[in-house]
Amino acid sequence: MLRTQDKKRSRSRASQPQTRRAETQYALKLRKVALQVGELINGFTPGDPSTVPTMTDMLRRYAEALTPWADATAARMLFDVNRRDEAAWQEQAKEMSRALRDELRNAPTGEIMRALLAEQVTLIKSLPLDAAKRVHDLTLKGIEDSTRAKEISKEIQRLGQVAKSRANLIARTEVARTASTLTQARAEHIGSEGYIWRTSNDSDVRHSHREMNGKYVRWDAPPRLSDGTVTHAGQIYNCRCYPEPVIPD
Repeated sequence: MLRTQDKKRSRSRASQPQTRRAETQYALKLRKVALQVGELINGFTPGDPSTVPTMTDMLRRYAEALTPWADATAARMLFDVNRRDEAAWQEQAKEMSRALRDELRNAPTGEIMRALLAEQVTLIKSLPLDAAKRVHDLTLKGIEDSTRAKEISKEIQRLGQVAKSRANLIARTEVARTASTLTQARAEHIGSEGYIWRTSNDSDVRHSHREMNGKYVRWDAPPRLSDGTVTHAGQIYNCRCYPEPVIPD
């Protein structure tokens, strides 16, 4: 249902796009990249300085070879999230005036989608590139501190798991950020000046985000949270909060 507040209306919780499926599918794709990173690294003797140039070169080449795949994979995620956000707005549009519905259809999401796509491709390619840099740095550390050579070799072998954890983080963060960003674009286009911060309302919600639940936030003034971060709902790492736009009557 719509809720009236100070002659304004906000989208209901039920109208929010459901992104869990998109997150799960995106994470599955990115974990495949992490798996390949681990296989490339573990194909060499960890900590052996003579193998580092070849290993890092292979990881960098893999990152470049990923470009077309990364572009297609990110585009599918963005299309899915955009479709769900658009559907949620269409449902909400039944309660809007005809003028607002017409404005909503012309929301400038294309440019935002292109920017998001470029960011996603960079993030996907960063999985092998970051691993290459880490291999190089750890190997140098092993040379400088021979007493830690065995421990550092184990760290190198674990880089595949590190990449997997980061793949999951990217999927969780970027799907939520995409949904929030598209919601903001459509809301602002029809005259919305702000939104109500909503959390996922479970035990995993960060304290600083729980404090924001139910508060009104202006789109042009992302709040500084009690933990020091400055962000809109759903637009920071590991955040499952979302903005409930307040739209004009």
